[in-house]
Amino acid sequence: MSDDLTFDRDFSAPAGECIALSPLVRRVVAPNPGPFTFTGTCSYVVGRGRVAVIDPGPDDAGHVAALLAAVRGETVTHIVVSHTHRDHSPAARALKAATGAPIVGCGAHRAARAPSAGDRLEASGDVDHAPDEALREGEAVAGAGWTLQAVETPGHLANHLCFALPEENALFSADHVMAWSTSVVAPPAGSMRDYMASLEKLMRRGERIYWPGHGGPVRQPQPYVAALIAHRQRREAAILARLAAGDRTIAAMVPEIYEGLAPALHGAAALSVLAHLEDLVARGVVATDGPPALASAYRLT
Repeated sequence: MSDDLTFDRDFSAPAGECIALSPLVRRVVAPNPGPFTFTGTCSYVVGRGRVAVIDPGPDDAGHVAALLAAVRGETVTHIVVSHTHRDHSPAARALKAATGAPIVGCGAHRAARAPSAGDRLEASGDVDHAPDEALREGEAVAGAGWTLQAVETPGHLANHLCFALPEENALFSADHVMAWSTSVVAPPAGSMRDYMASLEKLMRRGERIYWPGHGGPVRQPQPYVAALIAHRQRREAAILARLAAGDRTIAAMVPEIYEGLAPALHGAAALSVLAHLEDLVARGVVATDGPPALASAYRLT
């Protein structure tokens, strides 16, 4: 949903096939393609012999079987989860039942703020996720020749984590940074203020490659993250321009800001605009009566 970023949509990987990406990293793509999942969720196997599985994906028996086949003859020591969306975390429970490995990583599902009247219920949240160990900033799990260190990156979801792999100077960026699209930031689960702060945080890090939750790698992460920040700043400027032009509602802004966007994606675009408006209201740039919501009327201060 952008006209000012260049995305890499040439990614192609057969669902269920285990592909070696580096000496320590293998990838298995889940069979759940869609407008918000691209070709499917990327699950990663880290290490050799004694391994971790990152983001086992959706509750899909075939995908769990593919992951178990990928690690046949090896021991899964950790099941690592980045965040509690249903395309990332539910299969962790089936994988734990099959391997006995503990579930670690993000904590229980939670929103960035308490829902208010008019908020859309977040059907994509995995409310049953209950990790054996929730990792905080800088905490890590490790195995033979590998380390996965938690990097707190709220924004797409309040409990979102990335995981650094220092042995390969790599970062598993989950849904925070992807090469094929911008991340969805949808209140109340997501927060634009948190998302922008998390992007700035990654700008201060030095990983040379990102392995995302969907699609192919981000190979020049710092320039790409800078472009994502600039993109969101342009989106904010477009919202302020529509308010200056007299628009007062999100419904009026979306077709003007997202010209040519498929109607099926207007709902997601509206939530993205709401995320920006929440931030603008918090900063005192925009005003509304009551808490920001999809149906609220907005004005410049």
